[in-house]
Amino acid sequence: MSARTRRQKAALAAQSDENETPVSNGTAQKSPKRSKSASTEKEVKENVYLFAPNLIGYLRVVLTIASLYYMPFHPRTCSLLYSVSCLLDALDGYAARYFNQSTTFGAVLDMVTDRCTTACLLVFLSSAWPRWAIIFQSLIALDMASHYMHMYATLSMGGSSQSHKKVEASRSWILYWYYNSKTVLFICCALNEVFFIGLYLLSFSSPTLSPSLLKPLTESTAQTAPTNLYESPWSAGALELARANKIDSFWPWLITGISAPVMALKQIINVVQMVKASNWLVEGDMAKRKEQLRGKRH
Repeated sequence: MSARTRRQKAALAAQSDENETPVSNGTAQKSPKRSKSASTEKEVKENVYLFAPNLIGYLRVVLTIASLYYMPFHPRTCSLLYSVSCLLDALDGYAARYFNQSTTFGAVLDMVTDRCTTACLLVFLSSAWPRWAIIFQSLIALDMASHYMHMYATLSMGGSSQSHKKVEASRSWILYWYYNSKTVLFICCALNEVFFIGLYLLSFSSPTLSPSLLKPLTESTAQTAPTNLYESPWSAGALELARANKIDSFWPWLITGISAPVMALKQIINVVQMVKASNWLVEGDMAKRKEQLRGKRH
């Protein structure tokens, strides 16, 4: 036998000894091999708060707060910040699908941001036109009630993993059409916001809707006028503020008129959504009561 063959046999014998462990009765038992997956697999830790769509959601919140700051006295800047925040609403959904980071927290964050953003703008319109405040207040109530009931019904009846955008055609064809077509959903949400932005700009530019724009500045109103934020009317800040508030009403009227039918459709969808969510919750209540009655009989 050659030296090379003897070395190979010795190596095989040593390997077999390592794989065997002695037991109390003197026999040898093969030790279980560790699986590669157990030794090499590392626990993946994810921070849902830092998911890409949620980071976009935080940016939307910041932009919304900034737009609220400029809302009373700088309509151009406010409209720009508000519009960017609304456009990012479409981007976070795309990011969630692209990175496979769809979460319940992200869905709720998105919906809460949408509702609060629109509500804050409607609150401003209520103060701009107190005579029509009840209409804007009703729109706030309908928007929040409809989406809250729909979200709650989806989570309680469909399960915690169920998306509020997954609506069966048998439950409501209009909600199925609204939620399952990304184009329809984007157009309805975007033009709904455009309508309210148009009204906001008209409060600064249309004497027809805001007759106070034609009234001369009196001593009593001058104390609350935006131009009095600066001591000198010819300062850079005062001139910029005056320029910002000098808006022609043609474009606000145009975008408001074009988006009005879609805004009306969006409110109809909100009513249908609230009714269908109510019916779904009632179905669940009736099913639970039937089970309770059966339990009592048995």
